[in-house]
Amino acid sequence: MPDAEDVRRVALSLPDTTEKTAWSMPTFRVAGKMFATLPEDETSIAVRCPKEERDELVLAEPGKFWIAGHEAQFAWVRARLTALEGEDELRDILADSWRQAAPTRLLDAHPRLGLPAGD
Repeated sequence: MPDAEDVRRVALSLPDTTEKTAWSMPTFRVAGKMFATLPEDETSIAVRCPKEERDELVLAEPGKFWIAGHEAQFAWVRARLTALEGEDELRDILADSWRQAAPTRLLDAHPRLGLPAGD
């Protein structure tokens, strides 16, 4: 099961990613734009997720994903680290969120990063 240090290591391995403390928690940014946080006690991550997909994730896997009340109007979802199937799933989630925040120049430079295999 991934932990906060795995989140940090994987997030910082993504291109042009930096860590910055905001709201008293670690946040991860690509080219200055936030794509992940380690809220509260660092047992979960918050990542970007289109609202339609977010709602489907929460319905399909409520033990893994949920929407924090103060983030409900934003396109973010939380994932419990203990519920993730391992580092591959963590990497997929973080890379997908990274793609949503990354500028075009980085998406063009890393066209496969964060995309499902076979797409």
